[in-house]
Amino acid sequence: MAQIGIIMGSQSDLPVMEEAIQILKSFQIDYEVEIVSAHRTPEKMMEYGQKAHTRGLKVIIAGAGGAAHLPGMIAALTPLPVIGVPVKSSNSIDGWDSVLSILQMPGGVPVATVALNGAKNAGILAAQIIGTADAAVRDQIVAYKEELKSKVIESNTQLKNKSL
Repeated sequence: MAQIGIIMGSQSDLPVMEEAIQILKSFQIDYEVEIVSAHRTPEKMMEYGQKAHTRGLKVIIAGAGGAAHLPGMIAALTPLPVIGVPVKSSNSIDGWDSVLSILQMPGGVPVATVALNGAKNAGILAAQIIGTADAAVRDQIVAYKEELKSKVIESNTQLKNKSL
């Protein structure tokens, strides 16, 4: 059963959101993926947000570009943590419109916001949330972070071995 819902405003957001999917696959966390437009399918958005927790989801990752209302609207509808991914879209103002639309939420309706096109970090954050109650996932996150550390140490060793 899916623990994390990955939603996006349109099919064009999928190339960005695939990074969250890949991270969740690597941590072996079940997820679902849907296109849920705040502007074109508001009824579907309402149902998704209101029922997500009753279907067993624990976290929602919501990606959106342009006006980027989806993450905030979902956060208004669900008791679950929502991670917003601002997507630089074709109609975007360098992505700033998306970033600010997701970041500047009113008090009481939080959305954890990652960097522009930062779906990878959204997937990692969602896994960390799941890991607070699942030791197997937490252990995978610890191993992942150790791997990141090892890569930096190796890069530094290679740098020092080069004559600059």
